[in-house]
Amino acid sequence: MHATDTMIDAPDNPRPPVSPPATPTIGLVGSAGAYGAWLRRFFEQRMGLRVLGHDPVDAGSDSPERLVEEADVLVFCAPIRHTPELIGRYAALSAGRERGRLWLDITSLKQAPVAAMLGSQAEVVGLHPMTAPPKAPTLKGRVVVVCEARLQAWQPWLQELLDALQGEYVHAAPAQHDRVMALVQALVHAVHLGQAGVLRELAAELGGPAALLPFRSTAFEMDMAAIARILSLNPAIYEDIQFGNPHAGEVLERLESQVARLRALVARGDDGARGEFRSQFLDANRQAWGQAAAEGGYTFERIGYLLADLTETRRLSVHLPQDRAGSLRALLHVFEEHGISLSSIHSSRTPAGEVHFRIGFDAGADLDSLRAAAEAIDRSGLGRVLEQP
Repeated sequence: MHATDTMIDAPDNPRPPVSPPATPTIGLVGSAGAYGAWLRRFFEQRMGLRVLGHDPVDAGSDSPERLVEEADVLVFCAPIRHTPELIGRYAALSAGRERGRLWLDITSLKQAPVAAMLGSQAEVVGLHPMTAPPKAPTLKGRVVVVCEARLQAWQPWLQELLDALQGEYVHAAPAQHDRVMALVQALVHAVHLGQAGVLRELAAELGGPAALLPFRSTAFEMDMAAIARILSLNPAIYEDIQFGNPHAGEVLERLESQVARLRALVARGDDGARGEFRSQFLDANRQAWGQAAAEGGYTFERIGYLLADLTETRRLSVHLPQDRAGSLRALLHVFEEHGISLSSIHSSRTPAGEVHFRIGFDAGADLDSLRAAAEAIDRSGLGRVLEQP
């Protein structure tokens, strides 16, 4: 996207450009929300910046007036449905003081928030982390969509921010972003919520959704995890993704048409219907997906291996409090000293966010040797055993 695609006319008699401060003050609008709290920790602990924040549910938070007066970078991390109007109120309150500063938003839709920010005199970038606030201190490995709407003086600092976040970045115009999100988010959530409804209605006869897990395939287990994730997070997010995206209706209509076509073929059940099924739902889609189908198949296979590893009953989970070179080698040496062979090892995080290594062993591994190794790990101070057989 070229900078001129979304630039608005400069104000009459513009002030000379002012270089952004090396250590800007950050203002969070929506500081008590999940992402607001995560961003406060990130800016303070990872970037060493001063952070102000306002949230109506936090009586002790800073006032909006203080944010527009002191914040060099204003970040809107409020609910989707309220963000455009909220930005408008801050633009009116700021009344030109935002000139030479940077405004960001992190909502799941981009056209309306970015348009609202462009109504100010600040430089403007829309961000969309494609994840809920992680337990990790950065967005390492997570996709972040970047919509650079009006950006000049703050370009170097924005790059510092993106480097510190450690995300995987894709750049898009706001309109393109929202069309893509109708497929990447609204469609995906709709499919899983539809599955949840079918399971609620039919699985009850078999003991409920949880009773189906012993019969799981890899695909079913992944779908169950996705459904559980949706149902466990803030429902307002999923509501706004469906009702706030103007492209969601068209996508749902296309989904309904595809499912109705499949249902009609299954109802016919003859050889002709089977041929149409293969042609329409398998062959045509395989051709359209091309190489992505093969790559996706390999990704699915790797996830299947990981899920299989997680079923191991002989296992240890160990947290290494000292993140230093050689820690993992020292940990593995403990098992070597006890004559224990590993069948798998994965880095993960506990629900509280602690990094730990989940180590699996063959089903025939000696329990006494495993427990002795766990005691040696705890006793040495090398790590803390979180789970053992």
